[in-house]
This record gives sequence, structure tokens and C-alpha cells, in this order.
Amino acid sequence: MKAANFRGTPPGPPPRTRILVVGGGYVGMYTALRLQQRLKQDLARGETEIVVVTPDPYMTYQPFLPEAAAGSISPRHVVVPLRRVLDRCKIVIGEAKAVDHAKRTATITTLATEEEGAGPVEVTYDELVIAPGSISRTLPIPGLADHGIGFKTVEEAIGLRNHVIEQMDIASSTRDPAIRDAALTFVFVGGGYAGVEALGELEDMARYTTRYYHNVKPEDLKWVLVEASNRILPEVGEEMGKYAIRELRARNVDVRLDTRLDSCADRVAVLSDGTRLPTRTVVWTAGVKPAPVLAATDLPLDERGRLKCTAQLSVAGVDHAWAAGDAASVPDLTAEEPGKECAPNAQHAVRQTKVLAENIVASLRGEPLKEYAHRYAGSVASLGLHKGVAHVYGRKLRGYPAWLMHRAYHLSRVPTFNRKARVLAEWTLSGLFKREIVSLGSLEHPRAEFALAAGGRPPAKGPKGAQEEGQPGTPGTSGTPRDT
Repeated sequence: MKAANFRGTPPGPPPRTRILVVGGGYVGMYTALRLQQRLKQDLARGETEIVVVTPDPYMTYQPFLPEAAAGSISPRHVVVPLRRVLDRCKIVIGEAKAVDHAKRTATITTLATEEEGAGPVEVTYDELVIAPGSISRTLPIPGLADHGIGFKTVEEAIGLRNHVIEQMDIASSTRDPAIRDAALTFVFVGGGYAGVEALGELEDMARYTTRYYHNVKPEDLKWVLVEASNRILPEVGEEMGKYAIRELRARNVDVRLDTRLDSCADRVAVLSDGTRLPTRTVVWTAGVKPAPVLAATDLPLDERGRLKCTAQLSVAGVDHAWAAGDAASVPDLTAEEPGKECAPNAQHAVRQTKVLAENIVASLRGEPLKEYAHRYAGSVASLGLHKGVAHVYGRKLRGYPAWLMHRAYHLSRVPTFNRKARVLAEWTLSGLFKREIVSLGSLEHPRAEFALAAGGRPPAKGPKGAQEEGQPGTPGTSGTPRDT
């Protein structure tokens, strides 16, 4: 194993302090951004170096994924380019495989090491911010790996949009009622934010799209939401969760509570209540789990596999290691119940980064650290265009006011003025013109047509031939693993 040699690094003496940020999501990007603002002079003098290791050169603003899938927002406006925002940091596109904090080293693979066929490299550091985010929590359900579709990345969101419209094209052009019914049946597993918002936006989009099909009507579409517990959207409270169920059922969405997905092999979704649904679409949004790199560290973990942290956002019992967001178990100082932890959501993650960056700077300068304390403000959720639910500071909103609050809140939180302006412009234009209903599934495999024209074989379309069977490919899985 060799030591890291980042291309583009000017010659000269090494910096006195290297801060390694593992992950380029909410916590990684915002922490690095605030560090480069606070340590501007140190960075200019070469006394400090900030290295961000991330599988993607962008941060995905995940609350906008449902609207990107529905076509309300362009995919490129859902992501924030890290090299532009973190212009004083060194961005390394790769993945952290392990961390030996006792030796202050992290083992990473990069695009260059993969191209060269070399092994992983070791990066030394003085301060560590570990924020790799989370990955989808899956279960050993037959057929899920072959036919399931995730919803955590912008590629998956756009792939799902293309897939839904493709299924409507299949249904419109076939005379086989079995193929038609399976194509127009869409099963979503998981009644949290991701599942409900994705279903709500896509159902809205698909219902609108049917007006351009001569033989596909809104009532032909079958949408099924499968939730293992007895409620959906627990973050917005029981009353608003029940309202969301009524709203979805009024739109002919089949909401199944206390129900699990037992199998989706052979393109048949088998539910725990005995229902069998022939379907070509199973979207899995049933929770997340910590990134695998956490288990490959010598840092203390809790029973859920997250890093044990203090209220100062340092890793408990360890010096020079910090964490926040999905990867961290942070005590909630505002909770009435002792021992309660901050929820692993974006509301806490973004606020934690401010305290995290301030504490790292304070630690470097020998100053006292601050404690993170934020009382949970509430939650907002979209159920489609002009529809939503909200429970904020004890006030409950539904319908258009909640939807408007959802958009206003996330517009205020999406990073950079550039992105805010572009998203606002797209929302304004979408209110003036008709929805786009085009499917650009061929973008996922741009060489396929040329390969055929050149007399060669087209590239494989998706994992395990999924595209040939009507499933969208999974772009982005052939390179480096994805940070969520």
C-alpha cells in the first residue's frame, strides 16, 4: 500500500494540519465550506489543508429528488458541484475503505487507482471528519436485488421517471392484458418521506401524462404503497399522517399498512397479507443504514452501527475525530427524555455542521468547544403538485399551504444562490407552461445505438440484464460506490 500523492498538489513542505473530510454530502460539504471560510488565511499560507474524499464530484440535495423525478426540476439543479463550492479544498473522487485513527490514516481508493490497477492508498491526517452518509437498508427478499429500484440518488430518480413513462408506452402498445396490467402497476415499499413523496409526485406526473395517450386512462394506473407499520409519515404527526393516507386513497392509491413485501421474484410482488401483484416496478424506500466504512474503523459505534458522539460533535472518547448527520449518534440536549438522540435528518445535519466546523477551528486554536442544541422545528412533506402536509412548531397545515411551505423551506436550504435562482426559475416556468412528458431512457446508455451501427454488440443495459426485461439501468454503479 502506498502513500497518497494527489495530482495537482504543488511541491513544497507539507501543511502543518491536514483536515480529512470523508464524504461530500450534507455534512461533508457544509463542514468543508465553513472550514474554508474560517481558515481562509491558514489555507492561503499553506498551514492547513482540507481534503474531501467523496465518490461523486457533487452533493445531492435529496429532498428535491421527487420533484426531479416528476420533471418539476432539472436534474442538474438538484446537485451542487463540489469543486465550485469548495474551491479552497482538495477534492478527491474516491471512497474511504477503512480508517485507522490510532495511526491517523485512512485507506482510500480513487478513480486513478482503479484505472492504474493499483491498490488503495493511505492518506494521513491530523483532524478527521467522518460523514459518509447512509445507504439503503435492504432485506433478503427474493427478487429485490434483480428487480427493485432505489430512490437515493439523482440517477435513480431520473431513471425511475424514464421507467414509469416507458411502462406507459408498453401498456399503450400491447394487446396482452397481463403485460398491460403489470406495466401499469407501481409498488412503493416504505411509508417515510422518500416513499410517500416519490409516489405522490410520480402519480401526479403519470396522471397528467395519460392525457396524451389514446388508450391509457388515469384509472388504469395502479399505485400501491406498502408500509410495515400502522402509519405513514410519522415525522408530521399522527393526525397529518392520517390526512396523507386519506389524500392518497382519494387519488386511488392503495395504501397497505401493517404489510410487508415478502417477494418480488418473477415480476410478482407478494405481500404479507397474501396479495399477489404482477408488476414491473418495485421501488424500495424502506429506510437506510450507516455506510459500511464505519464498521471498518477503530472508532466507537452504537448498537445501530453509528458513531458515538458527544454534544460537541466529537467522537466519544477519541481526540481529533468528529462526526455529524446520518453517521453520528448525537445526544439531543433539548429533549425532555434523558438519553434521546438527534434524529438523523437534514434539519439537524445542516445545523450540526456549523457547530462542527466552529469546534474544529476552536480545537486547533485551543479555545473552548460549543455544544450542539436545536429544538426540532417540525416537518413538511409534499404529496404532489399543490398538495402537502406540515407540522411545524405545533401548527398543522395541509393541502396548498403545506405544499407552499415545503417548497419555501427547501428553497431556503438548497446550497448556493445559483441553485436557488435556477430552481425558482424552473418552478415559475413550470407554472406557466405544460409539463414535460418525454422519457430519455437512452441517455443512460448513449453508446448503444452507435455500437449497433458499427457492427458491434451494444453495451450491457443495467445490472443482470434488467433493461432487457423492462427495468431501468442503474447508472453510476460501474465506477466508484456512491455517497448518499
